[in-house]
Amino acid sequence: MKSDGLSITNDANNMETVLREVDAVAAYKALSPKDALVLRLLAEETMAMVRAITGSVKGEFWIEDLDGMYGVHLKVDTMIDAKKREELLSASTSGKNEATRGFMGKIRAFFQPTSSVPMFSSGFVGGAPQMYGNYEWSMEDYREQLRQYREQNAKSAQEAWDELEKSVVAHVADDVKVSILGRTVEMTILKKMA
Repeated sequence: MKSDGLSITNDANNMETVLREVDAVAAYKALSPKDALVLRLLAEETMAMVRAITGSVKGEFWIEDLDGMYGVHLKVDTMIDAKKREELLSASTSGKNEATRGFMGKIRAFFQPTSSVPMFSSGFVGGAPQMYGNYEWSMEDYREQLRQYREQNAKSAQEAWDELEKSVVAHVADDVKVSILGRTVEMTILKKMA
C-alpha cells in the first residue's frame, strides 16, 4: 500500500496536510494508537527537517507499507547549487552551517548540495561522497561503523555516537536510508509496525 504523494516545499506550512495523510494511513491500516503515534512522530521529524533546508525545496512526501514495514518517504530535487549555498552560508557570522548539528541535521545536509556530507567528514570517516553522483547511505551501516571506530578509540567517534544516541529518529526508526541520484535525494525512514 502506498499513500497519496503530497507535494511539499520548505517555504509553506505543509505539516497539517502531511499529518492528515498520516492519520488517514493509520486509520486505513488500523494501526494501534502507539503505532499511529510513532508514524506521526517520524512524519513530524521529516517535515521539521524539510523546513530547515537552505534554499528553495520542492519535493514529495508519501508513506508506504510493505508487509508491516512502514516507510516514511521524502523525495526532493535539490534546487540550490554549491555556489549559492556558499553565498547563503557566508552571511552567517561563523560562515558555517550551524543547522548540521544533531543526527537529523546531518541527514538534512544530504539535501543541500556540497562537496561532502558533514556526517562523513568529522575526521574519522574517510571517503566523503561526492554529491550529484549515485550514492546510498544507511543509518544501520553508519551505526555499525561508529561502533567499530569507538572500539578503536577514534577521536570523533564518541561525539558522533552521542549525537546518534540523542536522536529521536535513531531511537524510534529501524533504519533510515538516503539515496542520491544526480540532484534527486530520497530519504526513507523505516519502522516495522506490529
